Amino acid sequence: MARNGKQGETVDDLLKEFVAACHPLESEEKLSLLTDARTGARYCECHVKGSVLISLGTTDVPLDPDEQSEYRANREIDSGSMAFQKMREDAKQRRSFSNIVVEWKKDPDSDTPINVIGGQHRFEAIRDAVDNSVDVLHGVKVYFALDMPQRLDVQLISNTNIDISGDLLDRLRETAKGPALRNWCQSVGLLEEGQDFSDSYARGGPISVRMVTTFITNYYDGKTVEPKTFASVETTPVVYKSGVSDEQWECTKADHPELWNDKGLHAAGKAFCGLIAAQRSPFANSRKQGKRPKPDYPEKALNLAIIAAWAYVAGILQQNQTRLLRHFALKDWTAHDPLNAGELAAGRHYTDPQNYRGLGYRTDPQERGRLVELFFLQAENGKGITKSSVDIAIKKYHAKQGQLEVTEAEAKAKSKEM
Repeated sequence: MARNGKQGETVDDLLKEFVAACHPLESEEKLSLLTDARTGARYCECHVKGSVLISLGTTDVPLDPDEQSEYRANREIDSGSMAFQKMREDAKQRRSFSNIVVEWKKDPDSDTPINVIGGQHRFEAIRDAVDNSVDVLHGVKVYFALDMPQRLDVQLISNTNIDISGDLLDRLRETAKGPALRNWCQSVGLLEEGQDFSDSYARGGPISVRMVTTFITNYYDGKTVEPKTFASVETTPVVYKSGVSDEQWECTKADHPELWNDKGLHAAGKAFCGLIAAQRSPFANSRKQGKRPKPDYPEKALNLAIIAAWAYVAGILQQNQTRLLRHFALKDWTAHDPLNAGELAAGRHYTDPQNYRGLGYRTDPQERGRLVELFFLQAENGKGITKSSVDIAIKKYHAKQGQLEVTEAEAKAKSKEM
């Protein structure tokens, strides 16, 4: 029989507590304890009055209550959503909701043992209804004595029933693994103290797990490139997808067990954090003067292609401290915004389509490769990003790709002759 680790209670005991406190429509004799065959999680399904859910329930639920209790599992309530507004009106008109997913979790320090895992928007709509003296039954799926893997699984399956961002799924997965990535981001300044990753990245908001894992992986990929052979080898960094398998990120951690204490990576993280702030600064001053910069310019450093390329070059230049310092010093450029977003936007190649908007907008491999050439070139002389350096970097990228195609074709031809 499964037990609750803190209280030593069996799932049957927890079920009895739930029934005694919540008085579901179904009596204890009619309730069946079911088992999710995939994870072994135990649960029942029943109907509970809205007033009971609200009085005993909370959406302020940590995924890891023992070690990361200050970080939430649920996404933020989208109070401005038309669908949510409709849900609230339906609740006031006695709409009975279903499939609200909760965990019954007694805690001596809390008077809300109903932890809402899935359905927080419905829960808030029910709260409004109860506040307006509307109290009807709602369908609830109640889990008991979940361990960490089971709780993560319930979070994921509950949230994939709705239109949810990949960033939130990434954050849930990473939280379940522990606080290491978040702690690292806070230590270098990419997150503020006590701040969590974004559950749906927006300009000016917290960074996402995807951004940071892209940064770290490319830093280590860059370290495998010999600077002297840069002009003749493939130098296209990767960008992670959000909400999908994180196998590649797990490989990065496995290959670099020293990651969290790597002084080179830490310095790169702090320097990039400085670049983000420096890119925003001149546009903040422009707004004070009544000017309106293009909305993406202040946040240009957080374009995923720029994140990937900057980190990749930081990795390459670990073998050349002089040029690495020039790379880091890009954040100190004061003649214009460090990334010179206007010149990036003007940069293009004759092969680019009509709808190409310049460097720093897309995230495809070509965009990443061009930006690597630009950052590598900038580190040669430390003269910042200019119109000419953007043009030269784009041409260098295409020249390199052409030579790589020739080399590949020659290798294939040679192998056929043998």
